[in-house]
Amino acid sequence: MPEDDAATASATAAAPGSLTQVAGIRVRLVRRGAAQHPADLPIVVLHGWGAHLEAIEPIVAPLATETEVLALDLPGFGESEEPPQPWSSEDYARFVGSLLEEAGISRCHLIGHSRGGAIAICLAAQRPELVGRLILCDAAGLRPKRGLRYRWRVALAKLGRLLGLFGAPGRRLQARIRSRVASTDYLNASPAMRETLRRVIAEDLAGHLPKIAAPSLLVWGSADDDTPLWMGERMEELLPDGALVVFEGAGHFSYADQPARFAQLSRHFLCEQPREVHGRSGAQ
Repeated sequence: MPEDDAATASATAAAPGSLTQVAGIRVRLVRRGAAQHPADLPIVVLHGWGAHLEAIEPIVAPLATETEVLALDLPGFGESEEPPQPWSSEDYARFVGSLLEEAGISRCHLIGHSRGGAIAICLAAQRPELVGRLILCDAAGLRPKRGLRYRWRVALAKLGRLLGLFGAPGRRLQARIRSRVASTDYLNASPAMRETLRRVIAEDLAGHLPKIAAPSLLVWGSADDDTPLWMGERMEELLPDGALVVFEGAGHFSYADQPARFAQLSRHFLCEQPREVHGRSGAQ
């Protein structure tokens, strides 16, 4: 079996997690591993839209052999309850801050994939004392470039909402239009999570990036169609201490497309480098 395939197979078998209450919301989380060195910080992993603990197990498993790792089904996904009302990425970041406080974690490293990356950006910008180092993998948070096709879909969606006001025939037409123009994520979401999706898609977190003090590593798939590579390049420009690594041929789930490489990079950046610094300085 190739190395990347073996890493994926071994990593996807774990992670049922346990249910707990955080800020009044029942969430499923997993907490594995233990610090191996005085410089080690816990690592918190945040998944993307529509994902769950199992999807990020290729990230969690290799790191849990090095230090403590905490991951969860974010509210509204997997086995976790939905938020009490539609949330923004900043609302999710506040929730993660509450989770860290309840878990007794005063400082951690963060890994965020896709929409989890947008949450990590908000947390690192607004709560810099909480974040040691940051990995953004195919992260969301920048407003996409919109073309004619997108504007046409928006116009059709608005027409559908108007038709929905005209009784049952109008609602049937609205449903047909929605099935043609809406994303799979939108169609699969509950009404409350659809509003959350609308909010986070409309966000532009470019102004948050220059406020992030944490050393940051950006990992991107060259063939990512959901958060294209130009977004990673722009984030690298805006981050005070950021570096971009491109996985050639990988898509939006670059960490799963090339799991062994991602595991090596994340271990080096989050574990080995801080240990080297600690060894030279004699202090964390």
